[in-house]
Order: sequence, then C-alpha cells, then structure tokens
Amino acid sequence: MLAEHQEQWATLPNQTSLCFSQHGDPKHPSLLLIAGLGLQMVYWPERLITPLVNAGLHVICFDNRDAGRSSRSTLPFPSKGQQLLGKAPENSYALEHMAEDSVLLLKHLGIQQAHVVGMSMGGMIAQSMAIHYPEYVESLVSIFSTTGERRVGQPSLKTLWRILRTKAPQTEQQAVDNYTRMMTHIGDPTSPNATAMWQQYASLAWQRNGEKADPKAMYRQIGAIIKSGNRTRDLRNITKPSLIIHGDKDPMVHPSGGLATANAISQSQYRVIKGMRHQIDNHQSSRLVDLINQHIDQIVKKVTCN
Repeated sequence: MLAEHQEQWATLPNQTSLCFSQHGDPKHPSLLLIAGLGLQMVYWPERLITPLVNAGLHVICFDNRDAGRSSRSTLPFPSKGQQLLGKAPENSYALEHMAEDSVLLLKHLGIQQAHVVGMSMGGMIAQSMAIHYPEYVESLVSIFSTTGERRVGQPSLKTLWRILRTKAPQTEQQAVDNYTRMMTHIGDPTSPNATAMWQQYASLAWQRNGEKADPKAMYRQIGAIIKSGNRTRDLRNITKPSLIIHGDKDPMVHPSGGLATANAISQSQYRVIKGMRHQIDNHQSSRLVDLINQHIDQIVKKVTCN
C-alpha cells in the first residue's frame, strides 16, 4: 500500500509553494525523499517510509514544483520536438531551481542538514543539492538516476516510443489505464500487489492534480533536466557520503546512468539490485531500506570513531 500523508504547505522565498508531509519525530535525523519526473509524494510506499521512521529517521516527502498540489510554473516548456533534440527554452527553469526548492523547504522546517534520497529525476535533483548546497546535505542516495550525459542512462527505444505516443488522459480511468500500461512496461507486474499499487497511485494522483491532466507541467520538468545538461564534472566535486543504486533491468534509465554517476563521485558506494526495474514497490522497498539504513549507519559509525 501507499503511505498516508498529512499534507502541509510551505510558501518559499522564491514564490514557489510546496505541498509536503512529515513522518516520524522532527527531533530525529532528517531524510528528504525526492520523487521522479511527474510523480507526486504519494508515490512512496508505506513499506519504505515506515521502516525508515522505525529506524529513527524523520522522513519528509513533498510534491516537486509542477507536480501534485505544489504550485505550477508559468515559465516556458519544451515541445516534444525540442525534447527529442535535447533543447530547452531559454527562460525555462533548471534542476538547480528544483534543488533550491528542496533546500528552502528544509530551511522552512528549521532543518540544517538532511540525508537526501532521490529517485530518477529526483536523484538528479538530489545530486544538484549535493553540488550546489552541500552544507544542507548530510549524505546522498541516488536511485536509478543518471548524470545528464546524453550517452548514458537513456531510455530504451521501446520506452521512448511508448512515452511519445501516449496521449494525455481525459478521465480518471484513462489516467489509471495509461499509468498501468507504462508501469507494466518499465516496472515489474509480477511483483506482489504491484498492479494494485499502480492503480491506487494513478487514481490518487489524478484527484490531487485537480481531476485533470497537466502535460505542460511535466514538460517543464523535462525542460529542467535538459536545461541542466551534463553534471559529470560537478559530480566529481561531491565529497558527501554517497550511495548510488540502480537495477540491472531498468528500461527507463539505462543502468549505464547509475554506473556513470558512481564513477563520477569519488569514493561513492555503488549497488546494483538484480532484477529491479524502474519502480519502487513493496518488495524493492525492503531492499532499499536495508541499503539506506546501512549507508546511514556507516556515516554515524565514522562520525563516532572520529
């Protein structure tokens, strides 16, 4: 099942309004979860959040700008043709602006540092936080993400074709059907309860989005990815403890993206999960929780020893 959230809002100094939720004791070490392209904070499974809270973490989830109940930008977005060519409008926002949103949310909550965990595009945002705002990042976990280098981490041709031919839904049922078909392709429908979770998420996301599709919002997020370009050189400057996780069967972000990220960040840990595709379900949540907790425990032990 998906986690339940008590929604709150923060109006940031940059005029972006973010919808967020908190889980666990705010006095405990904080962990910020950053969702991927077009996804909302309600994507995260209960079996991921609850064990992290039980491990003594204060978990924060939020809707990125242009997703869910957070504010919509009025800046330009790339057409499908521009997306294929890897071009973003001159005045579009970038991943760096989304990283700033994340930092401003932490500041709003009075949090000086957090373990930052991002999946897919959220991993790119988390990387950007570690690059541009290292003082707010205690550690980095990048899950099935990539560096922005166009020669790695690209979707398969079948996946790209499915994305391009999918039409914006007009009804909730169409939204559920579209999402389920896409996840059946990039995810693992044999995973227990996966299809039910996809349907639950898509229905909830449609309702939280005002019962309508908003493809322009997702195009702006795609534009942010394009605008930021290749982060490889900047990733080499990251000194924060970093864990890079990727599945070996990912058709959405090719595993070469995770490997390139790990190669770019000095002394990062790289973990390949056999059989994992581009989804975080109940089964994969248990694996990810174990890896994240081990990552954080190593940091705590290192600090204690010093």
